[in-house]
Amino acid sequence: MSQTALITGASSGIGLELAKLFAQDKYDLVLVARNEGKLNELAKDLESKYQIKTKVLSFDLTHDDSPQLIFAELQKENISIDVLVNNAGFGTYGDFKDNNLTTELEMIKLNISSLVEMTKLFLEPMLVRKSGKIMQVASTAAFQPGPHMAVYYATKSFVLNFSEAVAEEIKNTNVTITTLCPGPTTTNFQKISNIEFPESLKVMTASEVAKIGYNELNKNKSSVVITGLRNKLFAFSVRFLPRKLVTKIVASI
Repeated sequence: MSQTALITGASSGIGLELAKLFAQDKYDLVLVARNEGKLNELAKDLESKYQIKTKVLSFDLTHDDSPQLIFAELQKENISIDVLVNNAGFGTYGDFKDNNLTTELEMIKLNISSLVEMTKLFLEPMLVRKSGKIMQVASTAAFQPGPHMAVYYATKSFVLNFSEAVAEEIKNTNVTITTLCPGPTTTNFQKISNIEFPESLKVMTASEVAKIGYNELNKNKSSVVITGLRNKLFAFSVRFLPRKLVTKIVASI
């Protein structure tokens, strides 16, 4: 019997690359994003290449009722989710005092509130079945404050801490939580966030990041995954530096 993976933010970037990897392993897919046209194109392509089933759900996860509507739709169609990938998220660049409040509140809803609600809704059936996997896409931003992206960094810190805590709570079950923490990655994130990475910065592709996360997910144990040696070194080094110094370093980058 085939398994089903639900991926949010599946229309581009890391979410799209993860969808390809799941499809290659014959998972049926539930693809969630706002852009229905892109989702339909992806679904058609994956169905043709890998002979899987796909379901497209066009929802804006910044809307309060979206997670409940997604869950209800899948329950109605008797679709059980074996793997939940909470990938949807965005950031903005600029000083907090200058950024648009509505946009930053939407960021909090998408990066935090919808992730928590999706996790709550789909975790319970997994625990009842005594099997399931969850991937939370955080960021290396989770490990320190982020001047000029203050709210984004704070949301990713929440995702990391929340995911590690829940993973500990369910450690004696057969359900796992993999928290993926990519560093700078080539996706639409830069365009949406209005940032440019310096040429000296090692930027991974979405495909590279997705493969690392997918391989770790399949180890069937809860873990935090930092992609790339430089990112790992930085994430661990900030633990031993004064936080004021770390904040200044991040601001300069």
